[in-house]
Amino acid sequence: MDRLTKQQRSSNMAAIHGKDTKPEMVVRKWLWGHGFRYRLNHKRLPGKPDIVMRKYRTCIFVNGCFWHGHGVAMPPVLSEESEQVRAESLEFRVESSECCKIPKTNREFWVAKIQRNQERDLKVQHELAAMGWHSITIWECELKPKVREKTLESLAFTLNKIFLLNFSTQAQSDDLQDHSVRRYEIPEEEPMMAAEDVPTEHGNKAT
Repeated sequence: MDRLTKQQRSSNMAAIHGKDTKPEMVVRKWLWGHGFRYRLNHKRLPGKPDIVMRKYRTCIFVNGCFWHGHGVAMPPVLSEESEQVRAESLEFRVESSECCKIPKTNREFWVAKIQRNQERDLKVQHELAAMGWHSITIWECELKPKVREKTLESLAFTLNKIFLLNFSTQAQSDDLQDHSVRRYEIPEEEPMMAAEDVPTEHGNKAT
C-alpha cells in the first residue's frame, strides 16, 4: 500500500530534476578525472544526450531506473488502440522490477508514462545509430557504491573498444574511397568543464 497521498506523491515526483542528477554527475566527474572529454546535452543530436563524446562518436545516457522503467517489460500494444484501452490493458500486465517500483496510486498514469519514455529512448537510439553514433545507457542502480567502480571501468573499456572499431572502419573506408555513406558530424567545440564536486554518501563533497 502506498503510504503517500496522491498530492504528496505528485509533489515528490515534480521535485525530481532531469538534468545534473547525482548519478549523471558521478559519471561526468569520473570520465573527466580519467582523461575523457565531452559535451553536455548537445542540441543537434536526437534526445539531447546527457553526455556526448565526439572523439568516440558515442552518446551516453544516464537513466533513472524509475523514469525509464529499468527491468520493467512493457508488452506491445496495438497502435490503433485508444489511450484508455491502452492504459487499461497495460495496467494489469506490467509488474514492477527490483529497481523500478511502480506506485499503486494512479498506477495507470505511471505505467503509461514509463512506457512512453521507453519508446522514446528506443526511437532516439535508432536515430543516433542511423547517423553513425553509438549509444550507451548507464542505469542509476549501476552507480551504487558497491558496483560503481566496476560500471565505470566497464564504460571506459567499451569507449576504447568503440574508438578502435571506428578507427579501423574509417581506415578501411578511406582505402576503398567509399563515400556513399555520409556520417553526421557535429562542429568541433571545446569540451565543457564538468569536474564538479559530487556529494558523497554522507553528504560531504568529494574532492
